[in-house]
Amino acid sequence: MPAASTPHTPDTDAAATPTTIAILGLGEVGRIYGAALAAAGHEVLGYDPYSTGAVEGLTVLDDLEAAVERADMVFTLTPASVGLSVAREAAPALRPGTLYADFTSAAPAAKQELTGVFACVPGVRPADVAILGPVVQLGAGTPLMTAGPGARALAPILRTLGADVQVVEGEIGAAMGHKLVRSVFMKSLAAAVTEAVRAGRAAGHEEWIRGQIARELSGDGQGTIDRFLRGSVLHAARRHQEMESVAGYLDDLGVTPTMSRAAAEVHRALQDESAPAQTG
Repeated sequence: MPAASTPHTPDTDAAATPTTIAILGLGEVGRIYGAALAAAGHEVLGYDPYSTGAVEGLTVLDDLEAAVERADMVFTLTPASVGLSVAREAAPALRPGTLYADFTSAAPAAKQELTGVFACVPGVRPADVAILGPVVQLGAGTPLMTAGPGARALAPILRTLGADVQVVEGEIGAAMGHKLVRSVFMKSLAAAVTEAVRAGRAAGHEEWIRGQIARELSGDGQGTIDRFLRGSVLHAARRHQEMESVAGYLDDLGVTPTMSRAAAEVHRALQDESAPAQTG
């Protein structure tokens, strides 16, 4: 795993000059970034074996090698499951010094494997990019985090698209490490809110529970975090029992209590951790 590091944004960046960029993966997100890069004055080449139609501003090619062999930068916007295989396929065609930016949501350990994949190409600079928001809604200005040998050279290009880009000191994979820790909260919060609102709807209390959630989310953020951390340990036993009751009630309402049962298990584990050691 990448060592813990502090994200920061450099005070100044070299001017981003027009360059040739290959986009690998022309799904919705790849098309958004491709169009934005083309509008910013870059020559943008695109490749996707499952999408060969025209994309505004891009030259779409039907061969991966042809797309990357001319590129100064390569942006991979494929599913995480194929990120490494795409990199291995692209490596022999990369020019020395190419900046290879992996935007996939692959785990840090998988991102680190890119270093070995590109070892045979002189000077290739891999960069790990973590997307910190919904690109479909926010467009190419979605906040980003990047790490690895190519990160500092990549950041100015992305900032010209309107993105807030943080450069993380450390090896490739460090940016995704930050994002995955963030996802523990963001995705779990979204799932918990969804479950609570569905339960409220089933019980006839949807507007009330929406108000309760909104009040918690609009309060003192750091204070709320500290309250959660203290209270979850101090009241673990009671909360474990309460969440078991919640799960049973949701079952009665016909709402699957996935997050409620998970919360019960978390509090049970916290109860065990805080229990006094037994002596013989």
